[in-house]
Amino acid sequence: MANERMKSKECIFCKIVQGTLPSEKVFENEQVFAFRDISPQAPVHVLIVPKKHIVDVLDVKPEDAHIFQDLFFAVQQIAPQLGIAGPGFRAVFNSGDHACQTMYHVHLHLLGGTQMGGSLVG
Repeated sequence: MANERMKSKECIFCKIVQGTLPSEKVFENEQVFAFRDISPQAPVHVLIVPKKHIVDVLDVKPEDAHIFQDLFFAVQQIAPQLGIAGPGFRAVFNSGDHACQTMYHVHLHLLGGTQMGGSLVG
């Protein structure tokens, strides 16, 4: 459980947002940063992260609830840009070990570019 409380200075996603680790940026505004997943689970697999370090969806405080709005606004920009708005896509949050959360910084997986099966990806 030590990883769950990772500090922002140790967080890979924070380093990507800050530009100290490379990524393939797809979208950025003042609130969020979106980049292609390095282990894609679909032809289009983008991670959308708030620039503010928050460990998990369960750690979002009322004063930060706008983060969900920011993430979904980014989806509305990215899905058409990548050609998945029409055919459809999946938007997924993972929370905790049973959901196979591996990065402890709130992030939304945007997946598309293929017919999705019945099971969800990690």
